[in-house]
Amino acid sequence: MFNSQIVGAVITAAGRGERMGGIDKIFAPLGNATVLEQVVSVFQDCEAIDKISVILSPHNLEHGRRLLNQAKFAKVISVATGGERRQDSVLRGLNTLTDCCWIVIHDGARPLVTRNLITDGLQAAQDTGAATAAVPVSDTIKAADVENYVKSTLDRSHLWAVQTPQVFRRDIITEAHRKAVIDATDDAALAEALGVKVKLYMGAHDNIKLTTPSDLDLSEMLWRRREG
Repeated sequence: MFNSQIVGAVITAAGRGERMGGIDKIFAPLGNATVLEQVVSVFQDCEAIDKISVILSPHNLEHGRRLLNQAKFAKVISVATGGERRQDSVLRGLNTLTDCCWIVIHDGARPLVTRNLITDGLQAAQDTGAATAAVPVSDTIKAADVENYVKSTLDRSHLWAVQTPQVFRRDIITEAHRKAVIDATDDAALAEALGVKVKLYMGAHDNIKLTTPSDLDLSEMLWRRREG
C-alpha cells in the first residue's frame, strides 16, 4: 500500500489498433512474453500497487483472460470488456476498484513502463490529486489551418508530450469521468475540465506507445537494450 492507502491500477487495452496493419499489438511478442503480459507484470511487481483491473476489447477478452490466468498475476482482480470510447473503458475499470484511494491509469500499448514511473507518479500526485507522466517536446511544433498552411510556430519551451501512467485520487477521476462532456484522449484532460491542477512529472523517451507495426520493432530493440 502507498502511504497505507490502497492503490489500484487500470490498464486499458481495448483499442482497435487501426494503424497496426492487422497486427493485434497486445498479443504481439515482446521478450519472453506478450505485450499485455509484460505491461501487467510491471504493475504486479510494483510494491505500491495493490489491485489491477485490465480492460480488453470484446474479441480479445477470452484470450486475454486465459493468458493472465496462466501467468498467475495475483493482483489482477478483474478482466473486463471496454466501452465505445477510451474514457468509457477507463470508467469500467474504475468501477471495479471501489475501495481504492488512488488510481493509476496506464495504456496497455506502452509496454516499456517501469516501476519507477508508477511510484514517481504517485509522489507527484500528492499535492493536487492528479499527475501525468510527460516528456518535454524537442521538435519544433507548428499550428496549421484546415488547408495545412502554417498559422503559427509554438513556443516549445512550454510544450510537453503526455504519456501514461496518469495518477489520480479516486474521487477526483471518478467525478471527472461521470461529469465528462468531452471526448478526451487522456484522463488528465477530464480532470482539467473539473478545474483540477494536473502535475506533469518526467516520463521516459523510451516509454513509447505501440501505434504502427514499426513501433513493435522499436519496442523489441529498446526491450533488449534494457534487459541486456
